[in-house]
Amino acid sequence: MITFDKVTKNYGNITALSEITFSISQGEFAFLTGPSGSGKTTIIKLLLREITPTSGTIKIGDVDIKKLKPDKIPILRRRLGVVFQDFKLLPDRTVFENVALTLEILGEEKKSIPKKVKDILAITELLDRANLFPAQLAGGELQRAVIARAVVGKPDLLLADEPTGNLDPTTSSQIMKLLKTIHQKGTTILMATHNAGIVNEMTQRVISLKKGKLIKDEQSGKYPHKD
Repeated sequence: MITFDKVTKNYGNITALSEITFSISQGEFAFLTGPSGSGKTTIIKLLLREITPTSGTIKIGDVDIKKLKPDKIPILRRRLGVVFQDFKLLPDRTVFENVALTLEILGEEKKSIPKKVKDILAITELLDRANLFPAQLAGGELQRAVIARAVVGKPDLLLADEPTGNLDPTTSSQIMKLLKTIHQKGTTILMATHNAGIVNEMTQRVISLKKGKLIKDEQSGKYPHKD
């Protein structure tokens, strides 16, 4: 599903990633951990093809991201679901409309969109909030709406960049329960986080970074005691 082979990313004289190698199989749930500045967000941006590696190879399935032509980037991104810490919902659209937009972009038949949106809003417990605008939602509801938007199109891979970063512990637990449900339905998930409590409770695979270097990669892992 994902392959990083000796990936380095430089920003001028600053090395954000150095010789990073790992692979994630279809159906896995993996945490990407490390303190701020360790390279987590850089990996997410590389997978989204917002940036390209300075050296090394990145593949999603059989697609070599560095060699991808500009007109093929939108096609790649349609295979991905993305959950951002800062939500990025359209403020002038309701929850229903924000989620439906994903299906419209994917070219879904218009008549099938309402049912698919309602189905995912039921899973994310947002059916009763469907006609509200983002400004009318609490933090946890906003994040559930972002997750609904990200997975309604049934992506091959879900990328979550600090999805619980601004949430209280109870709401964070609810978000992780939702992500676990989505994972159990077959979606591959890579989640960047520095929340040690969540990582230790979930006991999934842990890929740990420090100053742009991979320092640990283990199944059923724990958050590193020292970053």
